[in-house]
Formats: sequence, structure tokens, C-alpha cells
Amino acid sequence: MTATLFRLLGPLEVVVEGRAVPLGGRKPRMLLAALLLQPGVTVSKDHLAEVLWPDSPPASAAANLRTYVHFLRARLEGSGAGLERSSSGYLLTVEPGLLDTTLFEDRLAEARTALGGADPRSALALLTEAERLWRGPALADLPHSHTWGAPLARLAELRLGAHELRLRTRVDLGEYEEAVAELRGLLEKHPLREEFWLQLVRALDLGGRRAEAVTAYTEAEQVLRDELDARPGPRLRELYATLSTAPAPTRPPPPAPAQAPGCRLPLNLPDFTGRRDCVTELAGLIRRRGTEGLPTVAVLSGPPGVGKSAVAVHVAHAVREEFPDGQLHLALGGTTATPRRPGDLLAELLRALGVPDSTLPRQQTERAALLRARLTTARLCVVLDDAADAAQVRPLLPGAGTCAVLVTSRARLPDLAGATPVELDVLPPAEAKGLLTAVVGEDRAAAEPEAADELLDSCGHLPLAIRVAGAKLAHRPGWTLRMFADRLSDERRRLDELRVGDLAVRASVTLSYDQLPGSAARALRGLGCLGAVRFPAWAAAAVLDRVHADDVLDVLLDAHLVEPVGTDAAGRPRYRLHDLLRCYAAERAEHDDGEARLDVARRVLEGYLELALEATERMPVRFFGLLPARDDRRWVPDESAGLLADPVAWFEAEHHTGVAAVSLAARLGLDDLAWRLAAAFLPYFDLRDHHDDWMSTHRIGLDAAKRTGDARGQAILLRNLGQLLIYQDDYDGALASFMRAHALFLAEGDERGAAVALTGRTTVHRILGEHDAGLRCCHEALTLFARTGDRHGEAVARLAIGSLWLARGCTATADRWFSEARELAAELGDRHRQAHALQRQALLHQRRGRLGAARQQLDEAIAIFTELGDDRCVGYAHQSLGELCLCSGDLAHAQLLLVNSLSATRLSGDRRSEAEVSERLGELHDALGQPERSRRYYASALALWRELDITERAQRLLPGRRDDAYTAGRA
Repeated sequence: MTATLFRLLGPLEVVVEGRAVPLGGRKPRMLLAALLLQPGVTVSKDHLAEVLWPDSPPASAAANLRTYVHFLRARLEGSGAGLERSSSGYLLTVEPGLLDTTLFEDRLAEARTALGGADPRSALALLTEAERLWRGPALADLPHSHTWGAPLARLAELRLGAHELRLRTRVDLGEYEEAVAELRGLLEKHPLREEFWLQLVRALDLGGRRAEAVTAYTEAEQVLRDELDARPGPRLRELYATLSTAPAPTRPPPPAPAQAPGCRLPLNLPDFTGRRDCVTELAGLIRRRGTEGLPTVAVLSGPPGVGKSAVAVHVAHAVREEFPDGQLHLALGGTTATPRRPGDLLAELLRALGVPDSTLPRQQTERAALLRARLTTARLCVVLDDAADAAQVRPLLPGAGTCAVLVTSRARLPDLAGATPVELDVLPPAEAKGLLTAVVGEDRAAAEPEAADELLDSCGHLPLAIRVAGAKLAHRPGWTLRMFADRLSDERRRLDELRVGDLAVRASVTLSYDQLPGSAARALRGLGCLGAVRFPAWAAAAVLDRVHADDVLDVLLDAHLVEPVGTDAAGRPRYRLHDLLRCYAAERAEHDDGEARLDVARRVLEGYLELALEATERMPVRFFGLLPARDDRRWVPDESAGLLADPVAWFEAEHHTGVAAVSLAARLGLDDLAWRLAAAFLPYFDLRDHHDDWMSTHRIGLDAAKRTGDARGQAILLRNLGQLLIYQDDYDGALASFMRAHALFLAEGDERGAAVALTGRTTVHRILGEHDAGLRCCHEALTLFARTGDRHGEAVARLAIGSLWLARGCTATADRWFSEARELAAELGDRHRQAHALQRQALLHQRRGRLGAARQQLDEAIAIFTELGDDRCVGYAHQSLGELCLCSGDLAHAQLLLVNSLSATRLSGDRRSEAEVSERLGELHDALGQPERSRRYYASALALWRELDITERAQRLLPGRRDDAYTAGRA
């Protein structure tokens, strides 16, 4: 059977032999999801129809359903799943091991069993494996049918429970720093989850941070009181009580290394730090294999300077008592120009075992046979350091007995049969800090914690770099950590600084670089010039100006000069360079021809630009704005359609790289690409509220457009900045940006651009209460949209005109404009504008007292926004629904919606909406008879209105003037 996995824990996927199966459009995917949520159960046709057509099934529903089933059967052929039809519905048979939801629950159950058997380390590994199955919320890429509520809620709760169990286990095992970092992240998303607060307080206290533990408890108490009007539970209160009575915990010192005779190992570094899991795993493997009467062979691989030799030597020292016949160390010279020959290495090993030169066999095969014979009866541990390849190592291995061999290599050795691979990465933050502290001294590191963290970041948490930096500081007691951290912050001199005695990061990396073939070396140099980004495989192809470069990436991966960092939306791998390797690659690239270096960067940036423009065209929400034109002459990655199957997910994967690309283009003088890239990524920044990236890229892009004299580019970016300034409540700045954009568009003869800028001005005038000015702008925009044939723009303008009449209180006129906008959007298939029209008409119904009709239209708008993935619009629609529930007396539902809306507005930085929701919550708690909480919300709203300089709204909230706030708030 093929290797198959059905994945519901995140976007829906079916993976066969490592490749995602194309599942077609939304309807077949919805059908498959509905069947996978009930595997092995016949799902009725009526149920499936309700999932596929929630409003009302078409007359052809049965035929369409059969078509989708036929399509899925073809796609799932050979996957190990069976899709069968019965008289009442359809049944999907999937083996439990092929479904990620079942795998998740199995790992969770196994972890509970391991905990019951007093094996927390195994339980933690199982829980970590279970968490890795999640790639996001379950079925994140599909609109959720209301029939899925119970199973999806159950999965979400199981995941939270697994988080709790895993973090409790981490704390029990003493992994306090890691647990604290993760718990703080989870509490940002789940502040009412009391178990997370309990484990955070425990981890802080047990980690020797009692004051922070007390602060965390106080924070938990405040959150639970404010949001639930409840006290912490008894377990959390009992834990807090112990904080003031029990002595602060201390950690036991590490055990001293044991001594053993016949040891030829190098020094076990006295300041060896971290790698606890790796050392425990390897030592346990060696002991377990020895008990079974079998030899152990393990290969430790990783990038230059990651500490492979130090770990191997440390493990060998840790198990010395298991090997009374001795412990040996051989340097294989794999990274030198002339790696040592296996025959010579065999001779050295045999001499160490007492074989005199006079009796050494002449042939390599005979020496290998003699070594295997000697190792069969000996109890020996051998470290083979710096192996070149498997062929060099293979003759040195035992064939039987209980010896252990630890091999270190910069390259992976997958062809070394029977060996256990162990991949080493850079140190996690706490272990990196521990290594620096061990080298420079605890007092010195503790005196400058921020500088120490910056220094470690510059070292990329690479053990060799940390050791070099620490040794340099240890021999220069007059240097402060701050001074050295500042020197390391300059990437151009970083490798020069990371050198002391015969220890040097540059020299270590050079040993690996010199072994690369020419194409791999060119790719490494080009990728190093892209900056600190994660990149897809096509970026290497762009560097080399090839269609594909997978073979080159494989070489860099095997040499540990490039590391994989997950996959993109299409399941393709992504990569990064360690910061110091990147500095090295960029340094080597400086010796290349300048124009050639510029061409490399241009091809990569053009690839990102073209993909971003195509992704915007494919996005479910039509972008209301202007984009740079596409150009067939630009370099484009092969199979762009496959890369952009899910355009929003592509943007999410390339988000940070896109931001870096704008800066890179400007820094290299590729100004035309800089402003175009900024504009191309704007639709995603707008959809996901990435306001900081929006501002930073557009400032860089605007300067670039000015340098090139591109007036239209300036106009596009100024229009975009105006929209951002509205979100940031800077209405004067927004109006100025729109007016400058409008003038530039007109000067360029771009009437559609001028209309878009006028529509932005309309929004500002409406917010400021300047209704006449807003109507003039909007009618002019409507005329320009009509003249240029932009009917989508006409729909937007009609919505804006209706909003202005609504703000004036002219509901009949507003209704006419909203209806026209809705009809036009429906005709165009623009569901996003339809939803906006529905939301505004719902407000009209609410004003007229038709609350049922308002609720129906809001529900419809929310469903559309949800399906399109527009989280911001979903949030605003939920705010409207909360206000409607408040108006209708459904206070419980109103409270839930408004509290969630308040959190969303705070996260997005929308202070105007935050003020409005705070007002509504004040009214709600008035109605609930809770004056203290009501006053807090009113005070918050008052402060926000004053901060925004909106005097009229602030005046209504002054004491004695709140009676009409509810009514006036609808104006």
C-alpha cells in the first residue's frame, strides 16, 4: 500500500507518497471533509447536501453530488481509502493509521499511558509528535458547515488538553524556560484557560523566578475577574499560597563525570552545556543495544560549528563505565583536502588494540576483517570524528559484539546501513545562554542580560561562535558585553570578530565550502545575498537562472549549509541559511562580478513580484486598489500555478520574505522593483491587518518611486498609505495622501486611479462628518468609474454614497443606494461587495425596528465574509451583530460577541471601533445592573474618544449625559 495520510488538522490535504493530491474546487473538498469527519460511517445524502448547499440545494443537487463523488474516487485511487455508496448515502473507509485526527488521538492516549507508567520523557515525545500533526485550525481552508460544530469543537478541545498535558510534563521534567515561552504564547490566544496559568506559575517558580510567578498569578486573577467575574480555581489558589510560605526551589548541580581506565578520548569540555535530550537519547541507545548484545553505530551530522565533536566526545565520556576495554578517538580529516584513507585508519585502530606493526595485514579488506574479529569480543567505544563519507567509515565498523561507534560528519550519511542518524541544530535560547555564562562567568553574563541576548543572536546560537565570543570576552576582562555585542551587530565584520586563537567561524565554514561543486557554491553565494529570509526551492533556480535547482539544493542540504524549515501552501519545502553561513556566503559573493550579482537578485525579486501579482488575481476577495502591471519579460518560477493553488496561504508563507524583498530591492538600487513589490504585497497586508509591514514597505517603496520619477507608482503607494492612515485614525494624513494621489493620477491620465483615490477621500469625509464634501467626491468617483468601465468600482462608490446618506439619517435614500450596490455586485459575482451591502442594509433594518430582518442579513454577510476568509470584515460584522443583540435584549449573546470584538479591535489597533465597542459594553453592563463594570467601559471609551479628538462622542459620555448614548451611538 502507498504511504498515504488524510490531513484534517489544518487545511484539508490528502498526501500520497509525499505529494499533495489535487482535490479540486470547494465543493469536492467540502464533501471529502464531511466524510472524513465521520470515517467508516454512512453519511446521508441529505446531510451532505446541507453541507454543500447550506442555503438551499439546487434541483441538480443529487446529480452534482454523484459527480463530486466520482471525482473524489478518481483522485483517491491508490490511496488506501474506499468511497462506497449505499441507498441512504456515502461511506468513506479509511484505515485509522491514515487519518491525522486518529493519529493525534492515538498519540495522546499513548502519552497518557506512558505517564501512567512513570515514563514522562516518552510521554513528552509522544505529545510533541501529536502537536506536530496540527498545521493550523482544523479544516482551516474551508467554510465550516454548522453540522461540523461538535466534531471541530471536540478536536479543538482535545488539542488544548494535549497542550496542557504536554506543558505540565515539560514542567515536571524541569524544562522551565521552554515551557514559560510557550505558555505565554498560548495565553495570548487563550487567556481564560486556567490550566495554562497554573503551569506558567509553576514553571516560573520552579525555574527560580518566584517574583515573576507571583506577578503571573496576579495577572491571571485580574483576567478571570474582568472577563468572567470569577476567582481562580482552588488548584491555582493553593499554588499561590505556597509561593509565600515554601522556600524557593533550587536546582541540583550536575553530576560529575565518571572516570574510567584506558581512555584516549579528548577532554570532555568542563563547560559543556545543553544537548540533554540528545545525550540522554544516545547514551540510552548505547546501553540498550549493549544489553541486547548488539553493536551501536550512530552518525552525528550538522552544519559547521554546531558542536558535533563536542557532543560525541561528551557521550563517549558519559558511557565510559560501559566499556572497560577502553575508549578511542580517531580524526578522519573528512573536511581536509586529503581525507585519511580507510586502510590507514584501520592500522591505527588495530595498533590501539595491541596488534603490532609486524603482524598488520597488508590489504584493507584483511585489516577490516581483523578489526571486526577483535571488536566482537571487546567492550570498546570509538569516536570517528569528521568523516568524509560512508565509504571512509564502513570498513571501520564492528560486525557483531557490543561495541559502540559514534561518527561525526558535516554531511548526512544515509548510505551507511544500520547507523542511527542524529541531526544537531543550533542551541535553543536557554542552552545558548548557559554556554555563554559558562565561558564568561555567571556574574558577568547576569550583569548585562540584554547585551548577552543580542550577542547570542549575532552568533545565531551556534556553539562554535558562542565559544569563540565567550573566549574573546574571557581574555578581555575590560570589555563589556554591550561593547562586543555592538561590534558583532555589523554583519560585514562579524566573521572577523568571531576569531580567537585557532578558533574561527570563517575557517570552519570554509572547510565545507571548499568541497562544494561550482553550481552549489554559486547558489550558496547568491542565496546569501537575499538576507535573513526563508526561501522556496525556486529561489535557487532563479539564482542559477535555471528552470529547476533541486539537485543543487540537495547538495547544500547534505552538506548542512542550507537547512529545511517546513513547507509552503503547496507542500513544497522551504529553506534558510544560518545567519553566520549567510554572512559567509555574502562575503564570498563580494568577489563575484557586480553586474552578475545584481542580475541574481533581480531574477529572484522578479519572481516574487510576478507571483504576488498572480496571487492577488487569484485571491477570493477582489482588491479595491491599483496594482503594478505584469510583464512577460520578467523571470517567473516554473509551475507558478501549483505554487499559487491557495493564494492566501502563499502570501502567508512568503509574508516576511516579501517585506525583506522590498528592502533588498531598494538597497541594491532596483527602485522600480522596490515600489512594485510593496504595492504587490499590499492586498495581503490589508486582508490580514499587517499594518506595520504595510507602512514600512510603502515608505521604502515611495522613496524608490520618487527616485525613479515614476509618478503613477507614487500615486498608487500614496493611495495605499491613505487607506492605512484611516485605519490608524490619522484622518488629516489620510486626506493629504489621497489628495496627492488624486492629483498624480489625473496628471498621468489615469481616471480609474483618480476614482479610487476619491473614494478614499469619501471615507475620510464621512468619518469627520463632512457629508457634503464626501458626496461630491463620491459622485465624481462614480462618474469616473463608469467612464472607465470599472463596474466593481461603481459598486464600491454606490456603497459609499449610501453610507453617507445613512450618516445623514436619510434611510430611504441610503436604502436605494445600498440596494443598487447589492444588485450590481450580485450581477458581477462580487460576493465581498454583496456582503458589505447586506451588512449596511442590516443596519437600516435595525434603525427601522425590523430586528429579525437585520439578523438574517447580518448572518448572511458573516457567512460570506467567513467563506472568503476576510477576518477583519467578519470581526466588524460580529460587532454589528453584538450591537443588534444588545438592542433586542439578548444580553448574554451580546456580551460574548462584544467582548470578542473588543479583543479583536485591540489586536488590530482600531481605536475608533474599540471606543464604539467599549460604549456598547458600558450600556450592556448598565442593563445587567453592574454599574462598576459599566463605568470602567465608559471611562475607556471616553479616553479613546478624547485621544481621537472626537469631541462630540466624548461629550456624550460625561457624567449626566449618558442617557441618550445608546441612541446617539447609532447615528
